[in-house]
Amino acid sequence: MPLDDSALDALFRTARTPVAWTGTPVEEDTLRALYDLLKLAPTSGNCSPGRFVFLLTRDSRERLRPALSAGNIEATLEAAVTVIVAQDPLFFDQLPRLYPSQDARSWFAGDLGLSEETAFRNATLQGGYLILAARALGLDVWPMSGFDRELVDDIFLAGSGWRSNFLVNLGYASGGPEQPRAPRLTFDEACMLL
Repeated sequence: MPLDDSALDALFRTARTPVAWTGTPVEEDTLRALYDLLKLAPTSGNCSPGRFVFLLTRDSRERLRPALSAGNIEATLEAAVTVIVAQDPLFFDQLPRLYPSQDARSWFAGDLGLSEETAFRNATLQGGYLILAARALGLDVWPMSGFDRELVDDIFLAGSGWRSNFLVNLGYASGGPEQPRAPRLTFDEACMLL
């Protein structure tokens, strides 16, 4: 059944990137509920390559400072949580458990290009699901790509094998947006019916 208008508003129509945060913490139970929602969304072959590093303290987010573009520093330091959305290039080692009906591990283990492309694409999808799950749980979201990926990997992911994809600030917005929503492309500009 379709979602009602209030749910569609919360997920899409009225959801906006916050301009400031309240300082209210996001509880660990909320982050666990967030993951429990996003993990259920589809990935190809149930490959689930997304990995998520939750930076809960200002000190942990301060470690991000040298990797952030100038426009993202203040919002990141003031957020309740910053999530490093990453991918595990060796995701296929989990496939015997995640996709037991086939020998899916063999599809990727011998093809580095295919495994990297699959990890990136599906972890990106999982990051999108994280955004929707966060909004569904009443959190405000500030996704960003303005950062030095290699530096983030060196600071936070060294030794894990994971690779950062993008960052997401989470928390509770203080006040509404100051500007109207930026324009979007129309259906006819962005879509084809064949």
